[in-house]
Amino acid sequence: LDAPSIAFQLDHGGAKIILVDPEFSGVITDALAQMTGPKPFVIDVDDAAFNDGKRIGEIEYEAAVAQGDPNFTAILPSDEWDAIALSYTSGTTGNPKGVVTHHRGAYLNAVSNILAGNLGQHPVYLWTLPMFHCNGWCFPWTIAAAAGINVCLRKVEPTRIFELIRQHGVTHMCGAPIVYNTLINAPDAPRGNAARRVVGLIAGAAPPVAVLEGAENIGIKLTHVYGLTEVYGPASVCAEQPGWDELPPAERARMKRRQGVPYPLEESVTVINPQTMQEVPRDGETIGEVMFRGNIVMKGYLKNEKATKEAFEGGWFHTGDLGVLDEHGYVIIKDRSKDIIISGGENISSVEVEDILYKHPAVLFAAVVAKPDPKWGEVPCAFVELKDGASASEADIIAFCRTHMSGFKTPKAVVFGPIPKTSTGKIQKFLLR
Repeated sequence: LDAPSIAFQLDHGGAKIILVDPEFSGVITDALAQMTGPKPFVIDVDDAAFNDGKRIGEIEYEAAVAQGDPNFTAILPSDEWDAIALSYTSGTTGNPKGVVTHHRGAYLNAVSNILAGNLGQHPVYLWTLPMFHCNGWCFPWTIAAAAGINVCLRKVEPTRIFELIRQHGVTHMCGAPIVYNTLINAPDAPRGNAARRVVGLIAGAAPPVAVLEGAENIGIKLTHVYGLTEVYGPASVCAEQPGWDELPPAERARMKRRQGVPYPLEESVTVINPQTMQEVPRDGETIGEVMFRGNIVMKGYLKNEKATKEAFEGGWFHTGDLGVLDEHGYVIIKDRSKDIIISGGENISSVEVEDILYKHPAVLFAAVVAKPDPKWGEVPCAFVELKDGASASEADIIAFCRTHMSGFKTPKAVVFGPIPKTSTGKIQKFLLR
């Protein structure tokens, strides 16, 4: 985050204390200077793994802890509905919204993570997932509940990750598709029998089939979960069925992209027509909005009654994601409502086009957005980041897509170069537009 965003969040949330990692002492200094309200008490957290930062606080973390009373008795919340955390959404337009979550939701999500991710007892968990991402999808609490070991690293470096997996016997990890795609395409990635078996949860966007298939080749068995900040991170899972492991890789990956089985301790997730508030038919075609209901849902947005009321209209939490229900009741995520491309009256899912692009052997990352068009209103425009040493032309990419999808869905333009991403690995489509 930049300094103005951090300053807004500190002011809006009324932070009393801030703990500062040395890597971020510069941006926090700027943020504190831009605050309009009372400044929080600053505690530095020294880290021998990062030597370039400087102290900006009144005290260092270990020294502050040493001043505490060892006989202090912890005070439990008086009500499980009390707030446990305030998490700010990505905020691609305007100021981010402050999501208030509660103790009940946090512990139910933590237990659900254990069940959905098959963590059992004493897992060895590798942190490629940022802890600031929906409170690390609740995994700080999840690993504590499972009496697990946390293996931490400062940034996503494939060589270091594979080294830590071997060194510590890592059993579990989580990440957005971009993280797994980076590992899959690493030149020194262990493959086949050389790879250690790791259970991975993947979320953040509907993962391309190429990523699900590629992860298996480097020893990572992925389970697709789905959620967002307002439901504590993952709150829905693609529950696997007997026989899926015997399917051909492409078909198995297609099945594993689906969603819509509520977390064990979540009440419901389904696809609803937002006008009628009725569940859409299970035909795999009728598009509606994905909605959640149950205990693993936020209290609301801090100091934003209007947005809270809109989000819970009709008694369900509205995600803003569009999807369909298949015949078995699984949810297939089609797109964010703002990312659907309407070309000549036809709806085009940017996710569907991106999935084809990822099958091209030269493509590392891909994103599709709407491009204004005088005839069709708007048409798909593809942004492509190529693998190191690979080459492809606009004509190559368009021709490849034409052989795999309808003509009207095929990108009409291709832009090559690095694709902008957030710190959590989400592609910033608003910048591409």
